[in-house]
Amino acid sequence: MDSLSRRDFLKAGAALGAGLTLAFYLPPARARRLAVATPAGEAFAPNAFIRIAPDGTVTVLVKHLEMGQGVYTGLPALVAEELEVAWEKIRVEAAPADHTLYNNLLWGPVQGTGGSTAMANSFDQLRRAGATARTMLVEAAAEVWKVRPGELRAENGRVIDPKGGRSLAYGELSALAATREPPMEVALKSPKDFKVIGKTFKRTDTRAKSDGSAQFALDMHLPGMLTAVVARPPAFGGKARRFDAKAAEAVPGVKAVFEIESGIAVVATDTWSALKGREALAVDWAPGPGADLSSEAILKSYRALAGKPGTVAARKGDAQAGLRKASRRLKAEFEVPYLAHAPLEPLNCIVQVRPDGCEIWAGDQSQTMDQRNAAAVLGIKPEQVEIHTTFAGGSFGRRANGQSDYIVEGVRIARRFSVPVKLMWTQEDSVRGGYYRPCYLHRLEAGLDARGRPIAWRHRIVGQSIVAGTPFEAGMVRDGVDATSVEGAANLPYAIPSLLVDLHSPKLPVPVLWWRSVGSTHTAFVTEVFLDELAHATKADPYEFRRRLLSGHPRHLAVLDLAAKQAGWGRKLPRGWGRGIAVHESFNSYVAEVAEVRVNPDGSYKVERVVCAVDCGLAVTPDVVRAQMEGGIGFGLSAALFGAITLRDGGPEQSNFHDYRCLRISEMPRIEVHIVPSEAAPTGVGEPGVPPIAPAVANALFAATGRRIRRLPIGETIRL
Repeated sequence: MDSLSRRDFLKAGAALGAGLTLAFYLPPARARRLAVATPAGEAFAPNAFIRIAPDGTVTVLVKHLEMGQGVYTGLPALVAEELEVAWEKIRVEAAPADHTLYNNLLWGPVQGTGGSTAMANSFDQLRRAGATARTMLVEAAAEVWKVRPGELRAENGRVIDPKGGRSLAYGELSALAATREPPMEVALKSPKDFKVIGKTFKRTDTRAKSDGSAQFALDMHLPGMLTAVVARPPAFGGKARRFDAKAAEAVPGVKAVFEIESGIAVVATDTWSALKGREALAVDWAPGPGADLSSEAILKSYRALAGKPGTVAARKGDAQAGLRKASRRLKAEFEVPYLAHAPLEPLNCIVQVRPDGCEIWAGDQSQTMDQRNAAAVLGIKPEQVEIHTTFAGGSFGRRANGQSDYIVEGVRIARRFSVPVKLMWTQEDSVRGGYYRPCYLHRLEAGLDARGRPIAWRHRIVGQSIVAGTPFEAGMVRDGVDATSVEGAANLPYAIPSLLVDLHSPKLPVPVLWWRSVGSTHTAFVTEVFLDELAHATKADPYEFRRRLLSGHPRHLAVLDLAAKQAGWGRKLPRGWGRGIAVHESFNSYVAEVAEVRVNPDGSYKVERVVCAVDCGLAVTPDVVRAQMEGGIGFGLSAALFGAITLRDGGPEQSNFHDYRCLRISEMPRIEVHIVPSEAAPTGVGEPGVPPIAPAVANALFAATGRRIRRLPIGETIRL
């Protein structure tokens, strides 16, 4: 890859936010702050991402949250590659919350993790950080030996002089290198010379997560710390008319009971006492604006809206005319429910409010947003809010919302105390706490010509907007269309001459949020099942039918072909088995999945095998790519088979994993993941494995039983 000119480099930095340039050209005071002292002397910090200690240990500061997706491995690999250092010498720390240094380059001046952007926005940035450090170390060695830098090479944590037969370790050069100006231009390695990128090696977080030393905020205990829980209204938007705190305050360990905006806070010396105090509370809840809300009433209103034209999200040709000319027309209606994120580590944070600012410890997914919202509560500047980002036990989008709900809740409680306060959500709080993937209703109609080719496609979507009324609305709603509601449908890749996609975004008091793979969670299911219906209606093979319609999309076609080949598409299955296929692009990655299901005579079934093909550009860490596909398939299967939040009397009916069911380990299918070789820029893998699994399974169940699945979740049995 060619190096950037100084002008291009600075221009790119200006376009993407201040972080890029500042990260490489640090003012001396900031460089010293990031360098830190070690027992053997001060570490060398050539930029905001790297510290090299005198013993040669390299610490990579990762600006993204590690919530299981592998950024603490994939991103340091980029540094190790360009710095020419052994993987065993790499250490990882969470970068401070500072958007001027650590912004997400795809989001502008905002530090945060999501949308499968971590690798995509960091690929060049961290390679350049490593190359910058390498260049400075080589120049330092050249100064010591009085030779030209071009005569030297870096290898395995050392600078080598081939002619002189001598070498110096990075640690020996770090003090001298620290006195040099960072180069404005560096050369990056050619892919043919990669030693780390594309290879298999141990994750940096495996040992800590195995021996219990990994720092999750849930496990942390600070001196003098109190623990808080919150009693929340059973219906969305409800408020306490009155509450009696006497019984709660009588519980040993309870220190305070008071009302905050989201409910009644109970603060105690420990979690158990806080929970027992909450149980003892007597609260009279006012029902709020959605007291009569139910899943049935919502779907009824959605059906009424689906009978009317919506706001146009995509138009190609004249779909109405195409439908009128069609030799055959097919219609279908699909329903998908609200879904909770339900990460295994429930929401939590530790907050210490001081006269000069605030400190927060959390598995923080949106540092900049959380700094701003915490500061607004306290009436201070965002830079006075210091966030320590810990590991997070999952998130799937829940830890990042425009309101910073759990962070703000923690700050509102902690500001009353001089000691740190840990806010704890239970799993029941998490499941019942809102911010769900929205419920959607879809209506589709397609027209086929006399030869069975689709010539018209009309798709109407009804469901809440995720971003309306949030800070993200300005950038994500265009002409009344929330892009997250229609992604995967408005950009349908199939070669159909006329297409119309329109949208209704009703306003309801149910808090909604992105959920792993966002709009594609429902649009992939709907479009891939309906396309399968078209194939079967024309007696065409579903795989071949897709192939013919994807001739203009080579990356879709490549994963489709690879998945079908590796799955043995067309090979006969045992009686009672079915095979289904689906392909989808999300977050600039392309995934095809083939599912094989076994259906028993009583209607119970098991997903036995899933073959996945993924094109995510250059696979920096192939093991992490495979793990994310496997995890995405398991996560998507949980939702497809069992996941549903249903509403009654304005609130959720589910409360924990006993009634918000997830996939058990015994139900996990055998999964094979195949990665399309590529030298294209890497894209994301955290989310794209999820969308194709629901339609692949639904299509496989149809192949086995002849029954179409148009409503999720499928359930544990299928009617034969």
